[in-house]
Amino acid sequence: MLKMLFGSKNDRYLKKLNPIIEQVNALEPQMEALSDADFPARIAEWKEQVAAGEKTLDDLLPECFALVREAGRRAFDPPMRHFDVQLIGGMVLHQGKIAEMKTGEGKTLVATLAVVLNALSGKGVHVVTVNDYLAARDAEWMGQLYNFLGLTYGVIVHGLNDQERQAAYAADITYGTNNEFGFDYLRDNMKFYKEQLVQRPLNFAIVDEVDSILIDEARTPLIISGPGEKSSGLYRRIDAIVPKLKKSSPTDPEDKDAVPDGDFVLDEKTKAITLTDAGVEKIEKLLEVDNLFDPQNISLQHHVLQAVKAHYCFLKDVEYIVKDNQVVLVDEFTGRLMPGRRLSDGLHQAIEAKENVKVEAENQTLASITFQNFFRMYDKLAGMTGTADTEAVEFNQIYGLEVIVIPTNQKMIRKDNPDAIYKTQEQKYQAIAEDIEDCYRRGQPTLVGTVSIEKSELLSHLLKKRKVPHNVLNAKQHEREAEIVLEAGQKKKVTIATNMAGRGTDIKLGEGVRELGGLHIIGTERHESRRIDNQLRGRSGRQGDPGSSRFYLALDDDLMRLFGSDRLTGIMEKLGLEDGMAIENKMVSNAIEKSQTRVEGHHYEIRKQLLEYDDVMNQQREAIYGLRHDLMKAETVEEIAREYATDLLEDILEPALAMKGEDQEVVDSVRARLEEVFNFERFKEWPDVSLPAREQADAWVEEIFGYLRASTGDHYEPILRYFLLDSLDRNWKEHLLNMDHLRDGIGLRGYGQKDPKQEYKREGFALFSELVYTIKENAMRAFSHLRIEAEVKDEEFKHEGSEDLEYTDHESAKEKKPATVKKDPKVSRNAPCPCGSGKKYKKCCGA
Repeated sequence: MLKMLFGSKNDRYLKKLNPIIEQVNALEPQMEALSDADFPARIAEWKEQVAAGEKTLDDLLPECFALVREAGRRAFDPPMRHFDVQLIGGMVLHQGKIAEMKTGEGKTLVATLAVVLNALSGKGVHVVTVNDYLAARDAEWMGQLYNFLGLTYGVIVHGLNDQERQAAYAADITYGTNNEFGFDYLRDNMKFYKEQLVQRPLNFAIVDEVDSILIDEARTPLIISGPGEKSSGLYRRIDAIVPKLKKSSPTDPEDKDAVPDGDFVLDEKTKAITLTDAGVEKIEKLLEVDNLFDPQNISLQHHVLQAVKAHYCFLKDVEYIVKDNQVVLVDEFTGRLMPGRRLSDGLHQAIEAKENVKVEAENQTLASITFQNFFRMYDKLAGMTGTADTEAVEFNQIYGLEVIVIPTNQKMIRKDNPDAIYKTQEQKYQAIAEDIEDCYRRGQPTLVGTVSIEKSELLSHLLKKRKVPHNVLNAKQHEREAEIVLEAGQKKKVTIATNMAGRGTDIKLGEGVRELGGLHIIGTERHESRRIDNQLRGRSGRQGDPGSSRFYLALDDDLMRLFGSDRLTGIMEKLGLEDGMAIENKMVSNAIEKSQTRVEGHHYEIRKQLLEYDDVMNQQREAIYGLRHDLMKAETVEEIAREYATDLLEDILEPALAMKGEDQEVVDSVRARLEEVFNFERFKEWPDVSLPAREQADAWVEEIFGYLRASTGDHYEPILRYFLLDSLDRNWKEHLLNMDHLRDGIGLRGYGQKDPKQEYKREGFALFSELVYTIKENAMRAFSHLRIEAEVKDEEFKHEGSEDLEYTDHESAKEKKPATVKKDPKVSRNAPCPCGSGKKYKKCCGA
């Protein structure tokens, strides 16, 4: 009743925007009177006013939107004038919210309003898309408008070098994918010189298909990795034993005393593998080990679980494909290939062994971040999509983004038919093939959405039997994606697409198709998320076009089998479902929607938990990356190095001073430690226990740095900067590995009545404190043991190992050559290596 009287929150928000729309419309005659040359002049004038603080972006909004609308009429052929509802979308984006706009409502054009307005700040605007094709297409397409207004734009796609990236990021507007923006952030935090940095501070981003990027991909962190030290030889040996293991039959969840009848239990919902006692015994026999749970066999046990998971949870042509003798992952939400992405913890290697392709060496994480934490770093974030409202709570809680549903320009007249439910998948697919054939014979175009490559190929086989010409769009044909989707609205066209790949490409109806009923959408099963179903439906009925949709379901579909309740099966039996017969029932459709809601909640909890753990890492990441920026950008790093040295000296001196130098053994050990870290054996009188630690440390720091400056000459600052950054990077890499190990085992703390998250925070902080100390010590040790052997040219140092990084720019890594340096050979063979690797000298530089 309150909603009827006062309207929804969404309605009230939209109502507040009406006066601004009226202002923009009133300015239209004034903008029409401008000459073409006036447009860039007006933009330049506004930029100056914003920079001087004379006007805010909000002050300029009505005029700017009116100018952009008129520019759209002049810059494009045919002209593109923004509708009033598109002005609303532009305002929603500018205010840092999510604009939910139906497919075909012109989101690409809508973005230009907020993009141009925010470009006036001079701080840069990022437009984030789901793939390189859309980034390049949208930039070139909308670039006509930006050029007309005198604004610069750039595109970030895979394969650019640092110079090209710097130019693209320096532009007023930058288009690119979420992966590229994220990896550039990580790569920048692995550079050694400020001249190599490509990104500016993260100002404002508009995320296109925001649900796909911030929700669907949020469970997969961005990771830059380099070769690890673990052997990959075990994978083939363990893969050979998996076929000898038996999977346990499903048991009644209510029967707590049920005993598994196999070697392992598979939980399909969570993809978790649990070995049974019989399975452990069999594995120990096959691998010839006494106890699989012995600490020395922990790695072996891990490999076994990953190998079983590779065989039973990761299906070829569903989760991955084999292409060019490599295992390439498939995005479960879009059906697109993800080249370069690898599963962690040895799972990718286990799949490679299963498919008998080359098993790549395991990699070690060098830098990582979740999409949640990356996008939360922007000063202002906005998004647009056709489907966001079902995830409004998550957008608000995780990103602080409010979802605003924008009305359509034309009334939606698509007919959404009720679900048709069959007993088996075989019957269901026959019914789908009949529906498609009927549409084809009548000339009505059909778009069919499947959940996997396997299902799309099964349907393709059925249509070939019926001699129905069709296009199949999945990860194997992704090169022709846009072309295939573009043609999907023509007469007699039948298009099968995995999870509606090709988002971002508008399907326009061919001649005479409106009279045939428009584009017909067929869903071959319900997805775990209602949003993915809505995306598929949304391809039909754009801009007031006619259209229709229907989903076909079977009782043995994955969603029905795993998440549908027994009550659902009971309802179906009461309704008397017979072979080959379909049931259309509102009660059943509601029950299925409830199942989807439960699954969405389950996935949200997973993403939320991932974020809670990554928040701990994020605080540490920000501290380390902040320090890196200070070290890179500071005119001189000597002050930071002196602070480190003072802290270390105080810490080393503490034991001797506490005992007032009375214990000669302690004094000798302190001297040995001073010599080891600072390489100052000539100061035999150290320590003077009569002086306070800080006073003594300050005096020694003067002597130490005076000596180091004298011994390195003009190269003092660059060499000092190099060792500080090198120590930070080496130890941060080891810290990431330690945190991974901590995370893997922390869940077991729950059995001891402890909160795993709190334990992770507590122990993570202890590890971080240790990391900071180790960075200081290793940097000082390496620098103190360095001596110049030959004249060093003014070329600065290169970060060792940078050619081995995945997702890094190899060209920039090769530009700088290391100075000719030599470590002092007087280091004890069992002492830590002065290069800062953490290994003993005899196993590192002294090998």
